[in-house]
Amino acid sequence: MALLKDILYKVKLLSVSGNMELDVNSIHFDSRKVLNNDVFVAINGTQVDGHEYIEAAIEKGAKAIVCENLPKKLNPEITYIQTDNSARALGLMADNFYDHPSSKLSLVAITGTNGKTTTVTLLHQLFRRLGYNVGLLSTVQNQINESVIPATHTTPDAMQLNELLQKMVKAGCSYVFMEASSHAIDQERMSGLKLAGAVFSNISHDHLDYHKSFESYIKAKKKLFDELPATAFALVNVDDKRGMVMLQNCKATKYTYSLKMMANYRAKVLSNAIQGLELNIDQKDVWFRLIGYFNAYNLLATYAVATILEEDSIEVLTHLSQIELKNGRFEQIPNNAGITAIVDYAHTPDALENVLHTIDNIRTGNEQVLTVIGCGGNRDKDKRPLMAEIACRLSDRVILTSDNPRNEEPGQIIADMQKGVPISQVRKVTNLPDRKEAIKLACSFAQKGDIILVAGKGHETYQEIKGVKHHFDDKETVNEMLNLIHNR
Repeated sequence: MALLKDILYKVKLLSVSGNMELDVNSIHFDSRKVLNNDVFVAINGTQVDGHEYIEAAIEKGAKAIVCENLPKKLNPEITYIQTDNSARALGLMADNFYDHPSSKLSLVAITGTNGKTTTVTLLHQLFRRLGYNVGLLSTVQNQINESVIPATHTTPDAMQLNELLQKMVKAGCSYVFMEASSHAIDQERMSGLKLAGAVFSNISHDHLDYHKSFESYIKAKKKLFDELPATAFALVNVDDKRGMVMLQNCKATKYTYSLKMMANYRAKVLSNAIQGLELNIDQKDVWFRLIGYFNAYNLLATYAVATILEEDSIEVLTHLSQIELKNGRFEQIPNNAGITAIVDYAHTPDALENVLHTIDNIRTGNEQVLTVIGCGGNRDKDKRPLMAEIACRLSDRVILTSDNPRNEEPGQIIADMQKGVPISQVRKVTNLPDRKEAIKLACSFAQKGDIILVAGKGHETYQEIKGVKHHFDDKETVNEMLNLIHNR
């Protein structure tokens, strides 16, 4: 419980009507969750306008309303607070309500199209190995040390986020590493948080169904850096031409990392094989258990963050070299068929091309590369033909299938993908909407020595169809089908 006037600290107030000395039990932006003596924050969201549910919230027991547009008729028993941005107000209120948990932690946010999850996971594991209590906020899962808390979004809503951070403070965490999605930044879910630093990995074609333009997508990422305090650090990948854009008008201490050009933190790929990567970092040759050039960037970013946070470089490299991730990012599925089976989360054109280029770099040339790929429904349609074109260009066989069709027909999604298939490569493509059958077909095509890539879902353990999540795990299915077909 907290006083209304206290949880409104730093919120921009345009007008106030009613008692500010109220005791508040909780804060909600979903009117269905409101109980007696709660505050309801009316947010104009992507799907619904919370202002339409003000009366419903009052009927459920709300004693205070925070909104951008005041109702025409005010209830004299209710306190109304008008602000210019309800979503931002919610973030600030959540920070106040949970007693500013982010200010009691070293909170580092990683943003970018690709690499967020791997980098935060590497940082979490690294700092655990270094002896710290550490929190993790990612798409795969949220964690306090080794205790797992299931994740529902890339970044939780402002109330969930601050509640999690408060739990991390109580657990004695020194550091928290979190993914910062463009949606979360744009929707002000991170407002009120005090960051110790932010990292930009890269940016490519994604989420244009939400942001509408690539410029808006870039602007959302940049907002994270624009709002960093002078006490924080900003680390960006300058091999991406938008890296330096992120640093424009940024007040934080600036650092850069690169595999290709001059930067504060540099690495060179010495060897890239199916067994792992050998990198030269800070004039030291180190073998890592991760694979692919994209992971060279993730490892370098992790090393840079750790050293910026004043950890010993030799100790950091020693621990990093021992970390092996099992998170659906270039994850190899063990089998007795002599087939290299890889599951990867790649669901953007850039990520898919990175993974297939990595496979191309480690193959001998005598094997087939078979790619199973789909695109999600109710999402950015423009990337569908691009994904199919990349798969065709860099694979010997391609099976187009479903990947969370949501409320769209899988056949239509596959038809959109087919538009990217070059006429000269039509014969190498098979359409099979049933994802399990698509994986089974790839496994039946594969011979000893071949490489199967199942892309798009990675760590996810469900297929979302018509609003229902059905259990489906690419890793389980690949393992099952390889054993079924090749152990007969």
